[in-house]
Parts: sequence; C-alpha cells; structure tokens
Amino acid sequence: MANTDLPTPGATSPQQAGAASSDAALMIEARGLNKFFGERHVLKDVNFSVKRGECVAVIGPSGSGKSTLIRCINYLETPTSGVIAIDGQELTSSLTHAQLSFVRRELGMVFYNFNLFPHMSVLENITLAPMRVRKLTQDRAQEQGRLLLAKVGLSDKADAYPGQLSGGQKQRVAIARALAMNPKAMLFDEPTSALDPELVGEVLRVMRELAEEGRTMVVVTHEMGFARSVADRVVFFDGGRIIEEGEPEQVFTQPQNERTRTFLDRVLHAI
Repeated sequence: MANTDLPTPGATSPQQAGAASSDAALMIEARGLNKFFGERHVLKDVNFSVKRGECVAVIGPSGSGKSTLIRCINYLETPTSGVIAIDGQELTSSLTHAQLSFVRRELGMVFYNFNLFPHMSVLENITLAPMRVRKLTQDRAQEQGRLLLAKVGLSDKADAYPGQLSGGQKQRVAIARALAMNPKAMLFDEPTSALDPELVGEVLRVMRELAEEGRTMVVVTHEMGFARSVADRVVFFDGGRIIEEGEPEQVFTQPQNERTRTFLDRVLHAI
C-alpha cells in the first residue's frame, strides 16, 4: 500500500510541498464518482474526501445516495465510474479479491441492521475477523475483545448471544467488532435508524467518544444533533450530489443553498 506519509520526490517548492502535505492528510478520497443501478443514476460525479482524524457527517433526505456513497467507498457496491482511494491506495475494478480485501480491512463498517452472527456469542462475533484476517491468537483476540466490550459498556455481555441483546446493545457490539480490526477509518451507515428512540443515545455516546479520540469517521445519519455537535464537517447530499458542505455551525445556521435550508427547516422543526 502506498505510504502517503513520505515526502513526494522532487517537491522542492512551497506549493509542491503544500500539495504533498495535503495529499498525505487524506484518508478517504472519491473523485468523479458515478453509480448507476440500471437506468437510475444514483451518484452523479461526486467528489468527496475525508482527512485523517476527521469526523464527517453525511446528511440528506432518504434516497439521496448517502448510503450508496459509503458502500462504494469500501466497494460493497462497485462504482460505475470514478476513482476511490483509501490512504493513498486507489481502488479499481481491476484489483484482485486479495488486494481488495487488504484495503477493505482498513475500513471498519457499521451497518444499520447490526449484521451479527446469531449463532455466535458476543465475544466470538468480535474475535472472528481478527483471528482469521489479522492472524491474532485466540488469547490475544479475546483479550482485545474484552477490552473493546468494556469500551462500549458491555463487559458483562461477552458470553451472551445477539438474540439476548437489545438493539442498542447489538449496535455497540457491532462497533466493537469493527474496532477489533484496528481500522484506519470507521464507516457508519445510519447506525441508529433501526433503534427504538430510547436506545439511540447509548450508541451515539460511543460514537461521540470515538470522534473525541480523533478516529477518522464517516457517519451517514439522520441524527442532526450528533451531526451538529460532534462532526468536524457536515456534507449535505441530495439527488446524488453534494449540495453543500462546511463546518456544522455554518451549515446549520447559515446554509448557502436553498435546498439545504428547506431540508433543515423541515427536519429540525419535526424534532
């Protein structure tokens, strides 16, 4: 994988040095991204980037392409055209399965519907991938798994099965499972949308703590409070395009685009 922390050869001028530094700061980059499902054009020439240590909240109406964007970033969906790079490594359709797996394992993915294995205990769910992919020993994987369960407030659930957990607990296990791979970035696809309202807070608390630790995060969310108070940057998506992006206070209090203003007026007044 490309080491983007190394200086670019021949970058002798301040402008060149600045460009190299800017490139090195990017953990995720999408350029000219398009995605079609049949005749439906879901992503339209999207340019999207996330810096190391940055928490980016992606908001917008249902069906706007937010989840498709995040699924294309780790190639759960194959882009129709465009370029995606993770930590300097470009993902293309020509990558072998092994090469794609190598890059994809650097992205922790948390889905709205948990995706836990129901026949495995909580600890087994967390330790499976580190043992198979990272080649951790069982003892080391279990030690790490128990530390992560403590981190998400579920130390007492190591031997429980997913069917014995609440939705909020399942999602916290899913976050611990993603963290167990020690990913370079975390991707969240509407992680609270399947939860009862009283369970949302416990998941957002864990996500807030991850952001405060400086983890690189992309969060597709309908939780406007989280986007406004936790994210470093907010991206408003509509019709398959990025309509507006900026610091949370600017986007929420002084949106520059009429479509952004209309969306936020409707969503915030409905809360």
